[in-house]
Amino acid sequence: MLGKIIEILENSVIVELAIDINKQPNLVNLHVVFESGEEKIVGEIANVDQKKMLINIVGELKGASFTPGVSSKPAFKSLVRMIKMEELEVFLGKQETTDGYTFFGYSNVYKNYKINVPVNDFFSNHFAILGNSGAGKSFTVSSLIQKLFHSRKDAPIGANIFMFDAYGEYTSAFKDLNKHNPMIHYKTYTTNTKFADTDIIKIPVWLLGVDDLALLLDVTTLNQLPIIEKMLKLVPILAGNSPDVIKHKNDIIARALEDILLSGHEATKIRDQVVAVLTKFNTEELNLESTIAQPGYVRTFKQCLLIDKMGKMQEMELIVEFVKGFIDDSLSLNKTQDQPVYYTLSDLEQAMDFALISEGILKSDKVFDYANVLSVRLHTLANSEAKAYFDYPEYVSRAGYIQKLLTDPMSNSKCQIVNFNINYIDDRLAKVITKILSKMLFNMAVENSVRGSMPFHILIEEAHRYVQKDTDTEILGYNIFDRITKEGRKYGVILGLITQRPSELSDTAISQCSNFVILRTLHPKDLDYIKNMVPNVSQEIIVQLKSLKPGNCVAFGNAFKVPVFMYVDKPNPTPLSNNVDVNNIWYHYTQMQTPVTTQTTVTPIERVGNTSDPL
Repeated sequence: MLGKIIEILENSVIVELAIDINKQPNLVNLHVVFESGEEKIVGEIANVDQKKMLINIVGELKGASFTPGVSSKPAFKSLVRMIKMEELEVFLGKQETTDGYTFFGYSNVYKNYKINVPVNDFFSNHFAILGNSGAGKSFTVSSLIQKLFHSRKDAPIGANIFMFDAYGEYTSAFKDLNKHNPMIHYKTYTTNTKFADTDIIKIPVWLLGVDDLALLLDVTTLNQLPIIEKMLKLVPILAGNSPDVIKHKNDIIARALEDILLSGHEATKIRDQVVAVLTKFNTEELNLESTIAQPGYVRTFKQCLLIDKMGKMQEMELIVEFVKGFIDDSLSLNKTQDQPVYYTLSDLEQAMDFALISEGILKSDKVFDYANVLSVRLHTLANSEAKAYFDYPEYVSRAGYIQKLLTDPMSNSKCQIVNFNINYIDDRLAKVITKILSKMLFNMAVENSVRGSMPFHILIEEAHRYVQKDTDTEILGYNIFDRITKEGRKYGVILGLITQRPSELSDTAISQCSNFVILRTLHPKDLDYIKNMVPNVSQEIIVQLKSLKPGNCVAFGNAFKVPVFMYVDKPNPTPLSNNVDVNNIWYHYTQMQTPVTTQTTVTPIERVGNTSDPL
């Protein structure tokens, strides 16, 4: 017996010690049982001094089951004792990694105690892995995934894990998974356009919707969305092989010209705008050199734009009638294409130009201001190195595209892990690509006829760069990551957030996470954020987060019946989360020397504690 209860607080109990604490090992974080008849309430020792100990209530044991939380409080008459091994296993789990479980790490409270976690309870829910730089996040992620694929006889061949790798760290950790099980395949894509050994991320342009292009073109006002919608309606027509292509072009140009000719502006302005339109947009039938025949003479369109000494355009009526001849009310932008249309960024540029003149960009300075910027951004993208990420070589449907992502080209086998190395592009484009691909996966899962039959896990390294409180909600009505965290679980789309700055994450996204693995965290703002946003975090846990060694963490959530302090052993092989060997470079420098790096190491902590009553 440890002692007697002298005070019962809201969710804590103070026990007056009946033992010589100086003869005991460190008891902090070990579990005790308050036993009274059939009632067994479990507590965790939070603080100890020479005379008393503070114990936080964590749950109740009923036979072979455990109910977490403060469902009841012990009586003053309760026997206070250390927990026994068979009781500990009820809420920390068995030591054997059985079917339906995966090995996470070792308890750093109970020596060599293995923490096995239910696969469903962890991987069927959104989760977050948090911790400062150098705390061991990359090692932890690598170790957990390696164990997931190594620790069971039947590997999870049905997994679909998509990683957005902010630093290109994980290939070294996962590229050899196939050696452990030939049915497991790993695949990586890069954003380095000069690295020929790895496939470049390529997204088919025709799979991008209005929302995707709004993100890509950095839309800032709702007025810009109709232009993108018009562009998407035009591009399959203008880029396709339909015989109506010229008719549509003529129709759009003619309507724009009619609006200008009937605008009521002075003749010189009308002439200049008409010339501007036909200089950039023209066809063989409708251009500045098109002939307009009248009885007795033939003139070109350009000649009919002449203005007399009175400032009048004498042939205005003639020009208007000529232009109207190209307007075809039978044409429809909503007509379904007979065949899927392949198009490129250049085709989008052309469609954007025609969308702009059909929206009357030349008639209004206000329209020009918010509309022309889209054309400029699209032109910049189509003529930059970034165009390579949207240069897909052949037509493919969305389902076919995702299937290709999940297929190993060498063996034509299914890939369980697909890594997108987004290290070589700026944060804005990296965020957009991450959102576009995540939205594509989410939409496919939502439209799946058998809900949840093909789960997708989206793991985002440095998530604070991409999963933020953006203006998406104001412009599009939603943020894709917020939507995934709120709705994705029922469709089998699970988000894993890996970050060193949780306070910069979207509040909605992190609030929907059900499991947390938190490594050393020092920033006061992040600690305060974790305390306020993450459920079931006590002040004692917050204090301990500041002093955790690399690789040590506290884990809690749906997959853990109580908060668990553990260390995650070093992955093998490790990710490339290297530190520069400054000492070697500074003091052993040679000309043209390649910098030498050293692997960050994780030193496991083994806390010695008894799993049976030590007293």
